[in-house]
Amino acid sequence: MIPDSLRQRLDATDGQQTLTWQGREMVLFHQAWGQLAIALTGAQVVHFQPSGESPWLWLTPTPAEAPATLRGGIPLCWPWFGDERYADESPNRQGPFHGHARLALWRLDAVDEHEEGIEVHLSPEERLHSQLNVRLVIQANARRLNVELISENAGDAPVKTSAALHSYLAVDDAFACQLEGLAGARYLDKRRDFAESEQQGTLAVRGPLDRLYHSNAAVVVDDGRRRLNVAKYQSDSTVVWHPGTATLDDTHDSAVRNFICVESANTRLDPVWLVPGARHLLGTTLSRA
Repeated sequence: MIPDSLRQRLDATDGQQTLTWQGREMVLFHQAWGQLAIALTGAQVVHFQPSGESPWLWLTPTPAEAPATLRGGIPLCWPWFGDERYADESPNRQGPFHGHARLALWRLDAVDEHEEGIEVHLSPEERLHSQLNVRLVIQANARRLNVELISENAGDAPVKTSAALHSYLAVDDAFACQLEGLAGARYLDKRRDFAESEQQGTLAVRGPLDRLYHSNAAVVVDDGRRRLNVAKYQSDSTVVWHPGTATLDDTHDSAVRNFICVESANTRLDPVWLVPGARHLLGTTLSRA
């Protein structure tokens, strides 16, 4: 479920390697516990695969060359989610969809290797906001992938933000998936002009979905082959997205059924206010259910 060109480089990696792929600087890890690949453009986890398993994250088989964005893995949405430009400092609130973080160059600050796995720390090469600092911590081992997006207000005035860890989960067939854990949650349906509804029972993917669930519960994604648990913290929004049968510009139609997005987020349902000196940690953890 990753392009052959990246698979070959991962399989040839012994330990840790930094290289250029599709015009992006990448950090690859291939160790006894499994594999991890991170694009330093956007600090984007693009691949995670415990030993003996198939990949847990989906990546388009037709990746665009940089500077285009890369569909798949876990793109970062920061310091706003979607077009909710809370943290934009310009009078007209101009800025890219989903914020600056996914377009910025990040640096590898530290890698802590231990017997069970690794912990990777990253931060932007340039400051992305006059008041907010941001960094990312990734922990990976044979049992789980944990991603933490940490925001801190280093300024002298409160700042309102939103964010998301836009996880593309690899599945055999999105239309055969069942999503457990959202029953009873209220949600806003972006496809119906943010109309509010309540989830009745298990969510099945039958067509295009774009929903903001007001929930802090873990979600289990069951595709009939694997049950993946998506836990989170300091997040009261869960975004569920799939384009249905719509054509995506950067992905073959045949590959669209191989992912479902379940995102730990802070959206218009639960924006974060950071007073000077305050810190917020948005996290997601993937593990076997």
